[in-house]
Parts: sequence; C-alpha cells; structure tokens
Amino acid sequence: MTASLPVGEDKTRRVRAMFDTIAPRYEFVNHIMTFGLDRRWRRRCVRDMFLPPKSRILDVAAGTGDFCRDLIAAGHLPVATDLSFGMLSAGHGGYEAVHADASALPFRDASFDGLTCGYALRNFTDLAGTFHEMARVIRPGGRLSIIEVAEPKGGIWRWGFNLWFRRCVPLIGGLLSDRAAYSYLPQSTAYLPDTDTLRSMLVEAGFSGVNHRMILGGLSQTFSATRAG
Repeated sequence: MTASLPVGEDKTRRVRAMFDTIAPRYEFVNHIMTFGLDRRWRRRCVRDMFLPPKSRILDVAAGTGDFCRDLIAAGHLPVATDLSFGMLSAGHGGYEAVHADASALPFRDASFDGLTCGYALRNFTDLAGTFHEMARVIRPGGRLSIIEVAEPKGGIWRWGFNLWFRRCVPLIGGLLSDRAAYSYLPQSTAYLPDTDTLRSMLVEAGFSGVNHRMILGGLSQTFSATRAG
C-alpha cells in the first residue's frame, strides 16, 4: 500500500469529499479518460447479468448514474446508491437514489434481482464487508456484475496504460476538474486486490460461478457472479 494513501475512516471521509468536489464534471472527464469506451463496457456488464426486463437492480457507487441509464435502457428498474451526495445530486434522475455507505446498505435482505458496480472497488474502505452487503441484498439466484480498472501485464498495452493513466489523466483532470482528485485516482489502484483474491472474496461473501474477464488488453476487467442459494 502506498504510504500516502489514506486508510480507515480517513479514507471514507476523503473519498466522499473528493467525489463531492469532482461531481459536476465527473461524467465529462470520465468519458474523455476512456475515449467513451466505458459506455460500451457498462452495457456489456448489463447484458452479462442475463436478467429479464423489469428486474430490480441496485447500482452501488452509482455516481452520476451511467449504469442506471444503461439499466433503464435495458428495461430494468434501477436504484442508485452512493457515498457521495454530490455525485447523486449531479445525476440526471429517472431512478430512485439513496445516499449510503456500501458497507452498510439500508435495504432489506434479498430485495434486489441484481447488482452493478462500476470502477469503485478500490474506493471502498471495507471491501470484504461491502461484498457481504452486496450478497445480502441480492436474492438467491440473483446476479452481480462489476467493472473495475485493471493493469496490462506487459508489452505495448502496459506502456500505453502507464503513460495515459498515470501521467496524462492527472493533467487532464487538473485542467478540466480537480488535479488532486485525478492524481489520487491512478494511485488508488494500490488498494485493489489481485484477481484471485477478489474472486475468493466474492465466493466467501456468498457468490458462486464467479467469472472474470479482461477487456482490451487488460485496461479494464469485469466480474460476474450468481448469488448462491
């Protein structure tokens, strides 16, 4: 873990404040950072749930509602939740929004058919507890679909990733939004456990059939799983 990165309650406070600060331009900057490909990847995550229309889906760390809009387009009934009230307020609406910490979700057991989460695992203070909460609120047989950053293992993809994500992103974020926040985001990958550990954590939390896929040479990764009965 990078020494300068916050932990515990300090991390929770700083992550909340950071996303409150960047909320007004978050969506715009995010699409620039991914050349708009994040939209396509989120739609694929929605399809990977294989849930029928009108399924009730919780989007954890929903931000300004990218996943929720894709869920609505697919005929689902999304509920957004996020630690940052600023991010929820900057969303475009059309879905229920609940301000909450992902490690203590204010929903009944088995109250959702599925759950999505986009680019947020590294921002959770208690990742294991958050996975357990995700499993608690999904019905048995319900589906989980997560997308997160990854890091290519070598070659031109790794070189390009380091140049863009660790050097260009902080500069672009600083010009268009908040430099401190967009310097933190590349560093925050240090919080992210490796693939095998994430898979084990999901199984321990109550998920089965965990599937992992690398996207575009390892620039992003997805996890899909089923809530065990």
